[in-house]
Amino acid sequence: MTLLPKALNTRRRLLAGLALLLFPGIAFADGTMAARTLTKTDKERIARYEAAQKSAIAEARKGGDSAEVATLDALLALKPQPILGGDIRGDYRCRTIKLGGSLPLTVYGWFNCRIDEDDLGYRLTKTSGSQRLTGHFIDDSANRLLYYGVSYIAGDKPGRYGAKADDDQVGYFLKTGPSSYRLDLPLPTFESKFDIIELKKR
Repeated sequence: MTLLPKALNTRRRLLAGLALLLFPGIAFADGTMAARTLTKTDKERIARYEAAQKSAIAEARKGGDSAEVATLDALLALKPQPILGGDIRGDYRCRTIKLGGSLPLTVYGWFNCRIDEDDLGYRLTKTSGSQRLTGHFIDDSANRLLYYGVSYIAGDKPGRYGAKADDDQVGYFLKTGPSSYRLDLPLPTFESKFDIIELKKR
């Protein structure tokens, strides 16, 4: 079930909240929309999410710079909060944290991201820096959204999800505070084992 735009989206959130009250164990992404949308590779990536995260965090803590490990641990200490029913649209500061792989841990500087809406619902776009991304969300549970999208280079037109496996991304979008969020991307194609995009609303 996708997030619907504008007025219909508001109704969708109210129904989602009612469903949580009546059926606490409900999973909003029951497989239907995700199964139709995600590529085979990304279904496998998301299935390995927890194992990839655990392995990458261990590598980062073992071999990363102490200051960067402290940054990572502070971010991971923020527990996911309910995300359905809130309005995530707006402008954000965002930074990428790469875990595992060729380097154990790399914390990049802050860039700009934005969440707006189009015909598919909420859309996340990284709007500055040489490495960009853009993608959409599918409801997964009360505390997270499933993200699917593509990476691309600044100056290029972003490709269509599913058209080029190397560009595809999948992960979970979590709310970590009143105006802060985290996008977890397991098993990216290049460089790392696990990427985290930290977002703070301006």
